[in-house]
Amino acid sequence: MNASQLARIDAGTPVASLTPEEQERLAAEIRETIIATVARTGGHLAPSLGVVELTIALQAVFPTPRDRIVWDVGHQCYAHKLLTGRLERFCTLRQGGGISGFPRRAESCHDVFGTGHSGTSISAAAGLAAARDALGLRHKVVAVIGDGSMTSGEAFEALNHVGHLKQDLVVVLNDNEMSISQNVGALSSYLNRVLTGHIPTRMRDTFVKFLRELPGVGEQATKVAKRVEESVKALIVPGLLFEELGFRYVGPIPGHELKHLIETFRNVREEFKKPVLVHVVTKKGKGFAPAERDPARYHGVGPFDPATGALLAAPAAPSYTAVFGQALLREAAREPRLVAITAAMTDGTGLAPFAAAHPDRFFDVGIAEQHAVTFAAGLSCEGMRPVVAVYSTFLQRAYDQTLHDVCLQNLPVVFALDRGGLVGDDGATHHGVFDLSFLRSIPNLVVAAPKDEAELAQLLHTALTHPGPFAVRYPRGAGVGVAVPESPEPLPVGVWEVLRPGADLAILAVGACVHPALEAARLLEAEGHGWRIGVVNARFVKPLDRALLAHLATENTPLLTAEENVLAGGFGAAVLEHLSAHGPVGVRVELAGIPDEFVEHGTQGALRARYGLDAAGLAAKARRMLEDRRGSS
Repeated sequence: MNASQLARIDAGTPVASLTPEEQERLAAEIRETIIATVARTGGHLAPSLGVVELTIALQAVFPTPRDRIVWDVGHQCYAHKLLTGRLERFCTLRQGGGISGFPRRAESCHDVFGTGHSGTSISAAAGLAAARDALGLRHKVVAVIGDGSMTSGEAFEALNHVGHLKQDLVVVLNDNEMSISQNVGALSSYLNRVLTGHIPTRMRDTFVKFLRELPGVGEQATKVAKRVEESVKALIVPGLLFEELGFRYVGPIPGHELKHLIETFRNVREEFKKPVLVHVVTKKGKGFAPAERDPARYHGVGPFDPATGALLAAPAAPSYTAVFGQALLREAAREPRLVAITAAMTDGTGLAPFAAAHPDRFFDVGIAEQHAVTFAAGLSCEGMRPVVAVYSTFLQRAYDQTLHDVCLQNLPVVFALDRGGLVGDDGATHHGVFDLSFLRSIPNLVVAAPKDEAELAQLLHTALTHPGPFAVRYPRGAGVGVAVPESPEPLPVGVWEVLRPGADLAILAVGACVHPALEAARLLEAEGHGWRIGVVNARFVKPLDRALLAHLATENTPLLTAEENVLAGGFGAAVLEHLSAHGPVGVRVELAGIPDEFVEHGTQGALRARYGLDAAGLAAKARRMLEDRRGSS
């Protein structure tokens, strides 16, 4: 039986020292390890399986940490982690206290730049390269970016700058959409191995020099030769755009042929000291048949049966994402001006049914959140009712457009913010715990959060009848199992819902904290102290329910606010600001939420317990307040 190649690499054997046969066995072992681990932990399966050979080739030619590799987004970094000393800890992937599902500087010196959002790799790599040059160092810098991330505006901003600087930088375009399959094969691979070799490169440069030195016609002959070269290149390869931006284009090359990948990267390393873009065509989910057949489903997946690919746990209730998608379909039937917009997250935001039913009213703008928001603003100027469906953490990328292009003009754009609050295993880059803070500071914008899936449908309907900008923020995961109304009625904006009256203490809870607050109240009252605990569904974070706050303040009822958001500038801060301005003075207010720190990865349940946002945590905080009040009376 052959020794484990992955174990050899983990023990310090360089990838480049393995024979081609050993490298092929290494690729198979990596795939087996990724599938077995993600089947148990969940994670980004298809992207990581698609870049196994690419990762091995990069480590063979550009070994880290000597060279620097930046993985765009980073959800494809599992093979990178396995090749850089994390085999023993890989079983802890995305688990509390375990390794992250994304590159993370604090985790390893091989993770030169932390990622999690798309389109950042070329910018970061350009900075790394500029620092290298300023310090007089000689290592290589590589940015690996997917074809989806190439739709990000930041990626093109960086390409433009790198081409202007003429940096010694390698950009690897990981193309897994197979849209140029006709250019992939033995001939294409052969041409690129030859064209990146040192002899043809030198011959080309020598020929250009010769033409330029021809008396009287040198420059003209060079221009003609260049035009001929570009015309031929445009016919056989899709790289003319990158050449115009100042990059030498190499590709497309097959992304699962290790020998060809390594040879191409070696030629690139040896021959080019200026920007190079290597176009690699890969297959998402490579090596696991269910993921190859349905890469979208297995892009980010929960635990599954590795033998069949079947998901192991099905939620009892539909997810908030699915409820939103169906509610939007019903709204579209009533409102012909309604249009839906997403930034490359059709499935992730629940818009696939809408896209199928109303293709002429659906817009996927690619990974371009800034454009999505301003595009929606333009639509609304002509009387359309745009709904921008986006993850909370990704709306951070379009803050200026939200403020300047939508809210300053008071345009009726609806923001459907999925994954608001604690999202779980994806960690710090994906928790939507800042939106209440950065949104409630914007004039004209209504900010709301439903307590359950029925209220999500009601708030969506309310948003579509509101004459200005409106954000509806809802959590990741399954709803609580209530029926969703087919024809929801609009809710009065700025009016909260009293779920339980109580004179001794009132919990003002937002969104996903409402049901834990109700359970906390039941726990406290069951203790037999005679405490009367009120619970308020503070479904509008902005505007606040000033009338209800005034009533509670007049009764001198202690208030505990609860939110899955950072405390700085969040809902609790809004309550304190209001009471400070409108009194009366002396009402005790305690806040439950996220402290001034980035939240690590872990299950939603574990994280809610850690921050005291589950029923037990809220009950403990309320109990202390009640005991303090009883002791001081």
